[in-house]
Amino acid sequence: MSECSEDIHKTHFTSEIGPDLDGKIVVLAGWVESIRKLGGIKFIILRDKEGRSQITVPKSNSKVFDEVDKLGKEYVILVRGKVRKIEKAPQGAEVIPEEIKILNTSISPLPLDPSGKVDANLDTQLDNRVLDLRRPEKTAIFIIRHEASKAIREFLIKRGFIEINTPKIIASASEGGADLFPISYYEKEAFLSQSAQLYKEQMSSVFEKVFEIAPCYRAELSRTVRHLSEVYTVDVEVAFNNYLDVMELLEELISHVFKHIKKKCSEELKTLNRELPVLKTPFPRYTYTEIVEKLQAEGIEMNWGEDISTQAYRKLGEILKGLYFIVDWPTAGKPFYILPRKDNPEICESFDLMYEWLELASGGTRIHKKDMLIERLKEQKLNPESFAFHLKTYDWGMPPHAGWGLGLDRLVMVLTGAENIRDCVLYPRDRDRLTP
Repeated sequence: MSECSEDIHKTHFTSEIGPDLDGKIVVLAGWVESIRKLGGIKFIILRDKEGRSQITVPKSNSKVFDEVDKLGKEYVILVRGKVRKIEKAPQGAEVIPEEIKILNTSISPLPLDPSGKVDANLDTQLDNRVLDLRRPEKTAIFIIRHEASKAIREFLIKRGFIEINTPKIIASASEGGADLFPISYYEKEAFLSQSAQLYKEQMSSVFEKVFEIAPCYRAELSRTVRHLSEVYTVDVEVAFNNYLDVMELLEELISHVFKHIKKKCSEELKTLNRELPVLKTPFPRYTYTEIVEKLQAEGIEMNWGEDISTQAYRKLGEILKGLYFIVDWPTAGKPFYILPRKDNPEICESFDLMYEWLELASGGTRIHKKDMLIERLKEQKLNPESFAFHLKTYDWGMPPHAGWGLGLDRLVMVLTGAENIRDCVLYPRDRDRLTP
């Protein structure tokens, strides 16, 4: 290939190449997606972050024409050429190159087809993740994820929330339970954080309205399409609110995200063959007791107070479509910080947000009285001394508060129609995968 001048830099993205640039000299840079020959013309499809452009090399340009044969799929190239208006080309224009420079090469054959025309199994995709992410449908998923995170931040900040960053190395369990990753922390044992729960509760006594978008870590032993060991959550906590207040906030946020994605990601949704509904609020609400009754009527064996099994959730997905809440769960099955109802302490002020069979979020009213919190810790066989750093903040005026945690990865599953959560995380971590 010819040597380009040192002062030549990329001037345009592929999305900018159109009939309005007819006759202009541009410099594109990206990856070779495909090469084909048709008589005395060779065509290169060049891909960059914005899309694709057609590079048309006529035989009359003998120097560039002959050297196109040196190119391979996923070669990184720089193209300097003139835009030509032509209706049949993508976006109504093509680039006639005056020179092409190879910036880097790739191996052949590639471990998978980044054009997406040849299927690859999930392990092959994840083992070669960077190449896999160049596939159009995978790129679309992460553009949608980016826009969803952006929409969430904008929504909450506009509502007066402060974004916080809480520790991910902690001294004791955030919520109790054994699903912790212990780590060596100097001369002590520490753990990776299960959630921002205790810290965001404390921050509600400072800033009143707080949120965080960050990872949390759970030693999940299951191998399912919806569980990972490292997940991203949207955590929200609001002072002087109860669970009904934050449920309303959550459904408004979800509706905002759906509208934002429909508006900003129409091309990505088209790539994924995904059509998002227009959401109507409020979302349907069913009590835990009503859900048990529905499942029993469908032949699922379940007693009041039991966890809802995967089989039962699958059945719910068949009979309840779209988004809905399950409210008023048994107190014994919820974390120690959830407030029991005054009229019936066996039931607590809690909720889960569901999308058919998939749990997206969980939340509730928190206990803000220290004595009650200590009592609940003991009921769940947790040592209050392990939570001394948290309990002492209740001596300084803890307001009533409520909040929720929303699984960002699972929300992206719903937005994109992905069937496996691993498709919605750049580098998924589970009990079988620690690389790449």
